[in-house]
Amino acid sequence: MGCPICKNLEQAYEALLSEYNEARSSAGYQVSRRLAAEKKVDMERARYELEEHRSGCVSDAGVSAQSPEQVPSKSRGRVAA
Repeated sequence: MGCPICKNLEQAYEALLSEYNEARSSAGYQVSRRLAAEKKVDMERARYELEEHRSGCVSDAGVSAQSPEQVPSKSRGRVAA
């Protein structure tokens, strides 16, 4: 029984993490580091929102002690750093 808000925030974080990793690994990164920096800020905001929600979430109390990096994800294994 997971919290739907936690699930949505985690999905948003994972999507933004993937976008950030793609921006960092692209050939354009050397030309436009600003794009990667913007993606990193978006990803960090999403991570912060997820951590904030989990810290007070009653239905997902078992996961609240873990940071998003510690939560297993299928999509993280496919992302090139």
